[in-house]
Amino acid sequence: MTIKNGLTYADAGVDIDAGNTLVERIKPAAKKTARPGVMAGLGGFGALFDLKGAGYKDPILVAATDGVGTKLRIAIDTGNVDTIGIDLVAMCVNDLVCQGAEPLFFLDYFATGKLELDAATRIINGIAAGCEASGCALIGGETAEMPGMYHDGDFDLAGFAVGAMERGMDLPRDVAEGDVLLGLASDGVHSNGYSLVRRIVDYSGLAWRDACPFGDGTLGEALLAPTRVYVKSTLAAVKAGQVHGLAHITGGGLTENLPRVLPAGLGANIDLGSWTLPPVFQWLAEQGGMAEAEMLKTFNAGIGMVVIAAADQAEAAKATLTGAGETVVTLGTVTNGDGVRYSGSLL
Repeated sequence: MTIKNGLTYADAGVDIDAGNTLVERIKPAAKKTARPGVMAGLGGFGALFDLKGAGYKDPILVAATDGVGTKLRIAIDTGNVDTIGIDLVAMCVNDLVCQGAEPLFFLDYFATGKLELDAATRIINGIAAGCEASGCALIGGETAEMPGMYHDGDFDLAGFAVGAMERGMDLPRDVAEGDVLLGLASDGVHSNGYSLVRRIVDYSGLAWRDACPFGDGTLGEALLAPTRVYVKSTLAAVKAGQVHGLAHITGGGLTENLPRVLPAGLGANIDLGSWTLPPVFQWLAEQGGMAEAEMLKTFNAGIGMVVIAAADQAEAAKATLTGAGETVVTLGTVTNGDGVRYSGSLL
C-alpha cells in the first residue's frame, strides 16, 4: 500500500515538539540545582562541569547509576509521581557518599511510550528536588518517547550521578575492631524490596487507595514515601574526620550491605533492641508472615545508612549527624570474624 500524504514522526507516535516543551518546562527547576562547577545548562549535546571551579585540586571521580525498581509500579498505578524522582537521585547519591565522594552532578534517563507533559514535568521536578537536597546539579538527561515499548501511562527511570573527592580521602578507611556502628533512621521502605511489598499488598486484599493500616493517608501514599537523602549529614561527619566507613542499606538489608565496607576478617555485632522496627515494616512482616532474618536481608528495617566511627569519635559523630537532622542510634560494634551477628529481637 502506498501512503499518499506522507507519514510524520508524530504519526508514528513520537512528538518532538512535546519533548522540546518539556525541556523548557523543567529549566527553572534545573536552574535551582546549579552549584559551583556547572558550566552549561540543559539543551546541549553534552553537559560540562569544571572540577577546579568546584574547588578540587587533585580530584578522583566516582560514578554511580541506579533506578527505583518496581516502586515505579505503585507510582504509575496511583498517579502519585511527584516524589519518585527523589528516590532516583537518592539511590545514586547515597551510594556516592559511601565512597567518600561529594555528589557533583546528575543526569536522568526517562523513557515512556507516550510523553504526557504534565506527568513528565512532575517526575523531573522531583528529580530536581532530590538534587537540591543533595547539593547535586541536574545538568542533563534524556527523554525517550518509544511507542510500542511501554503500555499507556508506563514509564521507566534511570539515574546517573558523578561525585568527586580529593585523592587519598576515599572510604572506607581505617575500619578496625572496636569501631562503633551508628544507624541513621530511614523514612520507610525507600526503594528496595518492592516486588515483595506488592505481593504482600496483594495478599492483604487492600488497594493503593485504601486507608493506610499503619499510618496516615492512603496505603499507596505511605509506600511511596521517598528515599531519604543522607548526603549533607554524612559529608559533614566525613569532613570533620569522624567517619571510617559508610554503608547504604539497600537491597540485601543490613545483613548483606554492612559487610561490603568491612575489611577481610572483620564482622559486626548488632543489637536488634537498639531501635524500634517502624510500623510499615511491622505491618509487612505480619501480613507476609516474614521471619526476622528475611526482613533483615530484604528491607532496610528502619536503618537507611550505617556510619562506622572510631570509638573515641562516636559521640562527636553522633552529635554532628543529629545536628544535621538525622535520627541516630548506636547499633553495635565492629568485631573480629565475618558477617553480621545479631542479638536481641526486632519482631
